[in-house]
Amino acid sequence: MREVFRWVLFVSVLLCATRAYAQLQEGMPAPAVRAELLDATTFDSAKQRGKVIVLNFWATWCGPCREEMPALDAYYRAHRAEGLELIAISIEGPEDLLKVKRVMKAFSFPAALASGAQIDGYGRLWRIPITFVIDRRGVLRFDGFKIAKALDLPALERIVTPLLRNGSDSAPAKGRPAQRKSMIGAEPLLSP
Repeated sequence: MREVFRWVLFVSVLLCATRAYAQLQEGMPAPAVRAELLDATTFDSAKQRGKVIVLNFWATWCGPCREEMPALDAYYRAHRAEGLELIAISIEGPEDLLKVKRVMKAFSFPAALASGAQIDGYGRLWRIPITFVIDRRGVLRFDGFKIAKALDLPALERIVTPLLRNGSDSAPAKGRPAQRKSMIGAEPLLSP
């Protein structure tokens, strides 16, 4: 009986995660994000209309996550005056808060812990780093589940800059299969 219960619980969790991911569709409204930031302020995607949001999920122990953070920071510094918001959400728990704060001291963009965030609409984050991009109207324009690799500056320029330059309904330029080639890093799996 205990095994049956475990199996039912496992399938239920899997279905919930799948359902949440199924709702993620480029060109559709992005799921809401609300997070308590490390500096004790609050990030609320609903209050960011008119800005382009780069939402990055990471961990201190994830090598590819740490490799992409300087590129994210450089891009953020160069474009935040154009209406760019970037938030990094660590999937680590509250017991790792000091490690997360230590890493984030080197970067100018805000960060939060997933345990202090409402991010349910993004499904089970089983690969990191993973990044999502939301346009000025709150529409999901880049679904990181499709690539789930660390981003570099050329990739950010191709994915995000058109949204900053061309207004609210711009999408990344079509006909750019090289986008995948410019991605670096691995796809570390989170332990179950």
